[in-house]
Amino acid sequence: MELDRDALQEKVHELYAREHAELGERGTIAHLERGRQWDLAPTLSAGGVLVFPHAGVHDCGYQIAACVHAALDSGADKVIVLSVLHAFTPAMEAARVAVAAGEEPANFEFWGIHGPGIDGRDEWTGDHALISWRHFWRAALKQRGISESDAPRVYERYPYLAGGRPQDLPGIDELARLAEDAVIVSTADPFHHGIGYGDAPDDAYDHDATGLAHAKAVIEEGMRLLEKGDYWGYNQHCLEAKSDARDSGQVYRYLRGPMTGEVLDISYTDSSELYDQPKPTWVAGALIEWTRFA
Repeated sequence: MELDRDALQEKVHELYAREHAELGERGTIAHLERGRQWDLAPTLSAGGVLVFPHAGVHDCGYQIAACVHAALDSGADKVIVLSVLHAFTPAMEAARVAVAAGEEPANFEFWGIHGPGIDGRDEWTGDHALISWRHFWRAALKQRGISESDAPRVYERYPYLAGGRPQDLPGIDELARLAEDAVIVSTADPFHHGIGYGDAPDDAYDHDATGLAHAKAVIEEGMRLLEKGDYWGYNQHCLEAKSDARDSGQVYRYLRGPMTGEVLDISYTDSSELYDQPKPTWVAGALIEWTRFA
């Protein structure tokens, strides 16, 4: 049965709206406070990268908050947020599949870096990946008494079809210049798993300690590939791990050069209801720190 991508996108946005309404101000503040358990500003100030999830906000909001705090505490005037761009149209999915099979990314109209202020494609405007980031960013500014005009400028960027050659993406040189005096955070849900994501029932892990350990190991396999600068290997790993970060991961590794990565924390969101599928169907949310080599 073919996936109805329009219906899924609508359902995802409804879910996000409901969960954020449930969170409210009290829940938001609780996540902001919980996110203070890490001091990650020095990582960003030294040219590293932080990666936060965009799964259920009840489950991973504190991980997002940790990255918001780090960006604000870094003292940077510019914050680049490298986002996932989900394939919510058949044409986008077909392009992604073709590139993974070896076709030239330049053959597809979606190839490039998209986002606010960039002429061209506008699929990013309907993506949900940064909804929770924006929520906690605004809440943190309010909590700190920082006006929007006095806050660091945030640049949302959505790369698509890196295809193992992030250096060739249209717009990459402009982004590299922007990154010279900006800090970089990114978002990823690097492990989707279970029946609703195509795994056989006998091969599906529950989201218990064993399942989360398995998710962490798979995520780390991809991180080792990025550490080596193996962009194509990482691209293909993302297919197997069902990671949505194949493009953003390649781009931040290219922009920042050699780094070493660590999973600081892992959570999960049950996605069985979203996909109307049996359990286990879930996604792992990881807080990841990338430290730049001196």
